[in-house]
Amino acid sequence: SSVNHCTLLLRVYNALESQDIVFADVAPLLTSLLDGYNVCIMAYGQTGSGKTYTMLGPQLAENFAFSTEDESELGIIPRATQEVFRLISEKPPGSYWVEVSVVEVYNNEIFDLLAKDSCGKVSGVKRDVITTREGKSDVPLLTLETVENASEFLHLVKKGLQLRVRHPTLVHAHSSRSHLVVTLTITTIISGDNFGTSWEDEQMSQRLNKEVSYTLPQKMGDTKSTSSSRASSPAQLEATEKIKQVKTRLQLVDLAGSECVGMSGVTGAALRETSFINRSLSALADVLGAIAEQRSHIPYRNSKLTHLLQDSIGGDAKLLVMLCISPDQKYLTESMQSLGFGTRARQVQRGQVKKKAFPVPSKAK
Repeated sequence: SSVNHCTLLLRVYNALESQDIVFADVAPLLTSLLDGYNVCIMAYGQTGSGKTYTMLGPQLAENFAFSTEDESELGIIPRATQEVFRLISEKPPGSYWVEVSVVEVYNNEIFDLLAKDSCGKVSGVKRDVITTREGKSDVPLLTLETVENASEFLHLVKKGLQLRVRHPTLVHAHSSRSHLVVTLTITTIISGDNFGTSWEDEQMSQRLNKEVSYTLPQKMGDTKSTSSSRASSPAQLEATEKIKQVKTRLQLVDLAGSECVGMSGVTGAALRETSFINRSLSALADVLGAIAEQRSHIPYRNSKLTHLLQDSIGGDAKLLVMLCISPDQKYLTESMQSLGFGTRARQVQRGQVKKKAFPVPSKAK
């Protein structure tokens, strides 16, 4: 089931269709990132229904990172990243750069899976999500790594996946007990001299001005950890005062499995995990329902998950939901619940949205 706030699409895949076929329907959405839209792609479904396989691909048994040996089996996350870098390669050199973060939402807390301890070991650190003055969601001190290609990105994701919380249930021996959110932040550099004067260009300019940042990375190819705010010298500011930076986000989400407590057979701490998972998924459904009904208040802050995803599922962002359904008759209740979520997602409509083409420097026309 797909929601892009402009048109509604529905496609059902059978068990024999390949990852290539699935991604062929996903790829066109990624061009929106370079047109100024935030994009979110998520997999929803019960535990063991194939969400992680759909989003990442086959997993390695020893550390539960995904395998990249068979490229035909790669999931949406690695393929989407490859496509983003392909799209960027067609643009003028130096006009874009990409940063990545990897977090999990576990028991309604956000953990930075790329953060390192005092010894330099990746350990995962608790973070919080806030709403900025501009009404956007932000995670202060979140670790952002600058990446120059898909290979660097995959290395970081594998490292983060090793810290993701997993516990066995009756449904799945290695059940993910957290929501995984991989975010690519794409910064577009635009010269202020290249904005047009038409009404549409003026509207675009006003929108971009709300997202302007006048600081550039110290080194475009620097792959060291960076925070969400950067310090700049007066000389840097003077050199970049005619530069506009526009940030768009691609958020790739492998949700924890929705499930009935009785079916999972969990107790104690695992039961508490299930309760948090179901509550956050319910909050996500409530947010989509509020957007679909065009309510004046959207309850993003009812869950850390929805607060974190606010900029990629609200406004004029584009959202794609992959529903994973088990064919087993005994999971009929869970399958119906997943289809209900998809039905709610498909009810989101925002009318026709015009493409937001970025001004192109004269040398690149």
